[in-house]
Amino acid sequence: MFKTCLNKAFFLVLCVFQMCLAHPAASEPKGNLHRLTRKQYIEKYKDIAVRQMHAYGIPASIILAQACLESGDGNSRLARQANNHFGIKCHEWEGDRIYHDDDAPGECFRKYRTAEDSFFDHSVFLRTRPRYASLFDLEKTDYKGWAHGLKQAGYATNPRYALLLIEMIETNGLYLYDLLLPQEEATEGFPRVFVPQYAADSAHEGVFSIDVERRVMKTNGVRYVLSAPGDTYRSLAAEFGLFTRELMRFNDVPHKTGLAVGEKVYLERKAKRASSAAPVQITLSDESLTEVAQRYGIRLNALRKLNPGMEEFPVQGTLIRLR
Repeated sequence: MFKTCLNKAFFLVLCVFQMCLAHPAASEPKGNLHRLTRKQYIEKYKDIAVRQMHAYGIPASIILAQACLESGDGNSRLARQANNHFGIKCHEWEGDRIYHDDDAPGECFRKYRTAEDSFFDHSVFLRTRPRYASLFDLEKTDYKGWAHGLKQAGYATNPRYALLLIEMIETNGLYLYDLLLPQEEATEGFPRVFVPQYAADSAHEGVFSIDVERRVMKTNGVRYVLSAPGDTYRSLAAEFGLFTRELMRFNDVPHKTGLAVGEKVYLERKAKRASSAAPVQITLSDESLTEVAQRYGIRLNALRKLNPGMEEFPVQGTLIRLR
């Protein structure tokens, strides 16, 4: 009797063992089959992050670090089932949604068609919320300032959020992506687009009068437009999705400065020195340092550092170093 039971037990164990061999993945959770490593995740989305940086002014390092943390390197439920890589909740969202336990059970999160849509919405989210406005006064290379600013603005409840972002950036060398030039740098020509123009002296905000053909051009690799009749820094900032003070900082002008027709208005931070195609130095005619900085696409403070002690209105014939 004992021998019969022993034989049955052995046969049962053998059957179970064979079933395990036939289905080796059964013991492993399905979600772990194709998990991305951090390196793979960064490599997969770095180009999107760089594009978003140049389009919206958010450091690529911050975008990638937030995405890694919020999505668990793309392996979280929100990332896999909803393409939500930044943990953005529904708020005023009218699109698809998913419900997930977070600070409270069953919270509503945004659901996207693609991962790239999530990266785009993250940029728009930061751009359109006033509590993040001060971050866009920072340099794109100031990832530490951005990390602390996001925490102070309440992006995440984790008290170590800023330190986690900084550690992620420095450990993985993400700050190097902040130094990359826009991909369109190598393309020829510039797009012509029809954009709405604010009515001059309009008594109502957001009222548009005409459509104008706005050509986006570059000097020293920096995008700019020429101001048209009725343009102000405020109207141009609204048109290109910038903050007014941010646009004025790009152009080294003080608050409440007006715009003359045909002025260069830079849409991003100017360079620290002139390009290799420009002369090393020029002989000044009847120009101020600010005008030279605008003409060559150089930051005014950088131009002053290149020419220490030089006044705003140098004497004609003075040599000014550009790089």
